[in-house]
Amino acid sequence: MQAIITNRLALRLFNINDVKFVYELMNDPSWIKNIGNRGISDLEKARAWIVEGPLACQARFGFSFYVVTLRDTGIAIGCCGLIKRDVLEHADIGYAFLPAYWGNGYALEAALATVRHAEEDLGLDKLLAITSPDNISSNKLIKKMGFNLDDVVVLNLSGEKKLSNLYSYTFPRRTS
Repeated sequence: MQAIITNRLALRLFNINDVKFVYELMNDPSWIKNIGNRGISDLEKARAWIVEGPLACQARFGFSFYVVTLRDTGIAIGCCGLIKRDVLEHADIGYAFLPAYWGNGYALEAALATVRHAEEDLGLDKLLAITSPDNISSNKLIKKMGFNLDDVVVLNLSGEKKLSNLYSYTFPRRTS
């Protein structure tokens, strides 16, 4: 997979060198509150998550979560991408950023690039998004991108059963 490039960002595949970043991101209180505790308690568990999560997803489906970096410095600031969960019919988009980079439009920029990648490069016809009902910022961003709230559901994700807003976005039909 080639990096997805925007005006300010580059989205690239995770690699083993990202363990410290994964550990920092997944142990941030906002990640734990809005996404959930993934048990990344040390660098070895961060490494295992990279291998068993994004790299395995990329190998199986041709897409995954990507590291979002600042284009001019290469500094990792968040993650954004697609995942295919067994409990959902279609792939869903997800994103998370370190708090120091909130409020700069990076999440919207990365998410729009990911949606474009899903349509143009992957040929997907529909995307889903799940958010915590309490995560006002993520719900606002998902709606701003044109996703529609379909339902509030209980998903069993990583052993956690909690309410989630389920959004969908159907790409316009392609004409030949």
